[in-house]
Parts: sequence; C-alpha cells; structure tokens
Amino acid sequence: MKHTSVLLEESIASLKVKEDGIYVDATVGRAGHSSEILNSLTTGYLYGFDLDQDAIEESKQKLEKISTRFRLINDNYANIKKHLESSGVTYVDGILMDLGVSSPQFDDAQRGFSYRLDGKLDMRMNKEQKLSAYEIVNTWSLEDLVSIFYRYGEEAYAKQIARRIIKERSIRAISTTFELVDVIKSALPAKVKSKKGHPAKKCFQAIRIAVNNELDTLEEAIVNALDCLAIGGRLSIISFHSLEDRIVKNIFKEYGTAAKLDKNLPIKAADLPQPAYEIITKKPILPTAEEVIDNKRAHSAKLRVIERKSL
Repeated sequence: MKHTSVLLEESIASLKVKEDGIYVDATVGRAGHSSEILNSLTTGYLYGFDLDQDAIEESKQKLEKISTRFRLINDNYANIKKHLESSGVTYVDGILMDLGVSSPQFDDAQRGFSYRLDGKLDMRMNKEQKLSAYEIVNTWSLEDLVSIFYRYGEEAYAKQIARRIIKERSIRAISTTFELVDVIKSALPAKVKSKKGHPAKKCFQAIRIAVNNELDTLEEAIVNALDCLAIGGRLSIISFHSLEDRIVKNIFKEYGTAAKLDKNLPIKAADLPQPAYEIITKKPILPTAEEVIDNKRAHSAKLRVIERKSL
C-alpha cells in the first residue's frame, strides 16, 4: 500500500529547512515529508507526531535509515506544544501539517475509511479510542446525524440520508462500509447518483471528521503550532477540503493581518502594532497538473504558509 506525499517539493521548499534547525512533522503518516526534512538536517532535529501507531512504527524504520536525529510521538498533533516543552524545546524553525488521510489507511479495508472497499465501519485514526463510525451510524440521533452531514460533509440530502439510516438500523445494525454505502445510495435521487463522484463521499467524510474530532482539533493544533514558531519559523499546512482550508485561511488571517485603522483617530497606520506573523501565500499553492495525473488524491490539495516575524 504505497503512500505518495502530496505537494512534497512545494511543502518542503516552503519550510526553508536549515541544516541545524528544529522541525516538526505534525502528521508523519508514512514519513514522506519527514524523510525529506531529515535528509536536509545535519545538526538539526526532527519531531514527528501521528495518532496511528502503525504509521509511527513504519515511519521509524524508514527514518532510521536516514538519521537518528528524530523522535516520533504517538499522540494528537494538538499536543505539539506540550511535548516540545517536555523535551526542553521552546521554539522550532518549522512545522508541517498534512491533513490528508494516508493511502495505507484508505487502502486497508479493515480500517473502515473507504467507501470503495468493504470492511467493518471504523474510521478511527487512533485505534485505541472508543468512538468509531459504527457507533455514530448505529446510535447517534437523527438530529446529530443530520448535523454532521450538513456541517462536515456539506451534504444537501443530509435529512433524507439520516432518516434512511435510522430506518435501516432499526431493522438490523449497519456494520460495514458497503452496507452504509447502500443505505446512502438508497436515500438519494437518481439525478444525484448519476453525477460524477461517489455518492457516499460526503457522508463518509462527515463521519470520519466526527469520529476523530478533526476540525476542533485542527483549530487547537494551528494555534499551538503558531505559538511554537521561532522568529523566521514557518507553519505550512496542506488541506484537502473546503472546511479544513477555511479554518487554516481564517486563523492565518487573524494572526497575520494588521489591525484596521480607524480613520476618525489621529493615528498613522505605521504607528499601529504590526502583526507577529506574515502570510507567505496570499493564494494557496496548488498541485501541478502532472501531480494530479500521477496521484488523484492530490486534486483538492491546497498549501498555505505563514511565517513568524516577532515574538
């Protein structure tokens, strides 16, 4: 199950890696980005985070072939600051976040992420946590299902799908990904099912986000990451859908935009406090057409970068 890192060259270049710098790969995955960072370090150091213990173990073997100047941590990336501080690190020179689900997770039917492979409903990034897709689909209320389908999947037929799920699970539990796909399809009109794209994609995305509390965690992780940057340090984030990108864009704007000048006050713009961060990417960096052809999962990727200018 090969995993191809999206926007690899662009994201590594955006970090401006220094050979003696301290860097964080907040979402190690299968170490595609981590390997490139570690290859650029001599006296520097790399910290990597991932909720998936399988990813940690596989990445450790890969990175050990390059250098020993790294540490992998099996924890949520929202806890970056806590772990860095416990390691005696106050500031770092760069942090990378790749928000996509890795190919091995999608391609392993037993992980229950994919609507294209049949397996038990799961979708947990951390296999030790209790909440899974099975529990959400089979126990959450109609109102809660409608809410996550609207909020996290932007699904126009959220109510119809949620009602059909409630009806079907009252007969028997919805246990597998293909069973859920069939239920979703049965709730959609023919005109929707005939459109390009898988009809279950939005609901599967919504359930996965809810299982892993992805959006709330992302906000916390970005704020903590920004606080950990040294002057000149950069935070680079690759997002894969509009909900993630909107959060990244809005937080970057909040931290990287100067206060507005009240025209009624006798204050010059130059005298206003300047933001501690500068947005490097006024527009997101997108994958090339060639990369999208080689890796279809890259088609929706967006890279945004921000740099710290002062403490």
